[in-house]
Amino acid sequence: MYHHSYNKKFAFTLAEVLITLGIIGVVAAMTLPTLINDKQNKELEAGFKKAYSILQAAFNKMSYDEGQIINSENYPSWNFVDKFKTYFQDTCENNINCNITINNGDYKSYNNGHMELSWLDDGKIMLPDGMLIMIEDPYNGGKLYITVDVNGLKKRPNRWGYDLFTFQVTNDGKLLPGGAKGTDMEAEEFCSISKTSIYNGFGCAYRAIAESDYFKKLPR
Repeated sequence: MYHHSYNKKFAFTLAEVLITLGIIGVVAAMTLPTLINDKQNKELEAGFKKAYSILQAAFNKMSYDEGQIINSENYPSWNFVDKFKTYFQDTCENNINCNITINNGDYKSYNNGHMELSWLDDGKIMLPDGMLIMIEDPYNGGKLYITVDVNGLKKRPNRWGYDLFTFQVTNDGKLLPGGAKGTDMEAEEFCSISKTSIYNGFGCAYRAIAESDYFKKLPR
């Protein structure tokens, strides 16, 4: 009796390979944008937390060193900017060591509309990691605002409430995140994807602190 052994070889046909590759491509196309978006949101969140910590530490140190309340009354006529700058390793002292020009359209509001750039024009501090701090320090003794681009002007999205956040110096010497109780723009319209105010985004800093899932649910 003869025993025959057969070595059976199984192989995919070209059609099967193409179908499999097509399925893999579809799955990748569906999941990759989500993965990239999640990564970007985590980077924005980390940048915001770092920026908030840096600003608060510098503000508190300045208040302690000066021995007085920090507000526009005690620091009129751009005096705040000059003092505040000394608490950072500023790579752009007097804009000599770098070129910072902010043009219309460089920054957008929370709903990706027009943003009022006058909030950013009274002083700039660029940190070694590219983080950009911009100050509204009116000559006539108006209110003080500090806005920070957590990843710098050259990196997008350059959008209020995403990588751009504003803090307000109150009359009693506190540095509060925009949108917090006691700041100028607490209303929902100042951090809403459905509103068109040129100040839409001012109120997002507080929400970024108060809402644990803030960065996970950023509108696209």
